[in-house]
Amino acid sequence: MGITGSSEEIYELVGIGFGPSNLSLAIALEEYGASTPQNPVTSHFFERQPTFGWHRNMLLPSTTMQISFLKDLATYRDPVSRFSFISYLHASNRLVQFVNNQDFFPTRQEFHQYLEWAAASLSDRVTYGTEVTSIRPVTEAGASTADLLEIEVRAGDGTTRVVTARNVVISTGLVPRLPEGVTSDERVWHSSEFLSKFNARDPQSLKNVAVVGAGQSAAEITRFFHDSLPHAQVSAVLPSYGYSIADDTPFANQIFDPAAVDDYYFGTQQARDAFWRYHRNTNYGVVDADVIRDLHQRSYDEQVRGSQRLHFRNLTRVAEVHSAESGTTAVLHSLQNDRTEELALDALVFATGYDALDPARLLGDFDQHFQRDAAGKHRTERDYRLVSASELTCGIYLQGGTEHSHGLTSALLSNIAVRSGEIADSIAMRRAERELDHARPTTNAPSVA
Repeated sequence: MGITGSSEEIYELVGIGFGPSNLSLAIALEEYGASTPQNPVTSHFFERQPTFGWHRNMLLPSTTMQISFLKDLATYRDPVSRFSFISYLHASNRLVQFVNNQDFFPTRQEFHQYLEWAAASLSDRVTYGTEVTSIRPVTEAGASTADLLEIEVRAGDGTTRVVTARNVVISTGLVPRLPEGVTSDERVWHSSEFLSKFNARDPQSLKNVAVVGAGQSAAEITRFFHDSLPHAQVSAVLPSYGYSIADDTPFANQIFDPAAVDDYYFGTQQARDAFWRYHRNTNYGVVDADVIRDLHQRSYDEQVRGSQRLHFRNLTRVAEVHSAESGTTAVLHSLQNDRTEELALDALVFATGYDALDPARLLGDFDQHFQRDAAGKHRTERDYRLVSASELTCGIYLQGGTEHSHGLTSALLSNIAVRSGEIADSIAMRRAERELDHARPTTNAPSVA
């Protein structure tokens, strides 16, 4: 595997990952460049996937977005942006029909098509099928410079090249989480790989299936199994005593307002704790009311018919998973009666969430140049820039992984347009300050009386 030399061009920004967050940032930079055509912010993005995709394996039939269509890639930052969801509907000749739906929440499939539409307009800014393997400061004469970064990029064929930038924005997404000791295989899946794993199996071979988790994804997959496998026994393994409803009422939804980021970032520790204590149920481990009612109605209808195949195992944990050629066995532990039982399964899906991105993997030894708080998490500026522990002028920005500093919306779509705009503004402002410093004379001019 060879490494080619650095590109002659020095980008103002290199983005790692091209999901919705960095797509929104690319749009903000595009529109900034349109307003300053003589001095655009040069950028390029690298995405590991071969094409644009956002949670493709959870594009289940009829599932809807949990946020308003107005919380798209651009509208909160620029209501007249040509990259808005409304613009997409107009371009698709569906605006009138969408309005007639009288619904704020498009299907997840349609919103994904919108994201693909926006990404296609910026295809020249992104290289797909490439993975960034490391970030390091540029070295000259054996010493690191303060204002330039080298980004090592590996292509699908294994060749590696290095590009140079003054800033990097890391948006590699969340990392699927499985319980300790559990590994994914042909019958044990994480929800992030659900549809591809499901479609690879003969549905008739799936006679006993189970879904672990009590959040939105778990409930949707349980419903999908019940619809798609009319011959199967479907078990929902819940750590709680049933599903909990997501609070999407107006006052609670203020937690996702752009202004709430300032309230969290500049708030006291007591205020931050209150955000999580009182409003975690707006997003984490909760389910939309209509999905809960639908599942309960299905269960009740089966009780009426005397033919139960949808089973809710409340207050239950998966203690062990045993996989063999003949099948998979889950050992379930009930917290209610402290008993265990074995469940033979043809598919076991863990909708057990994700871990936040950790930039240390990409930064390597370079990570020591950035400050961490008492809990060991990276300190970040209000503009999502890592706080440097040295005299670095180059910037590392995070899109995600800043829940501890910026609150609940750190990795969510709700604030994506404003967040990306703030990062774009920060990079443009710091560039202007750098150019101003370079333009200043190196000697003091004589004073004028």
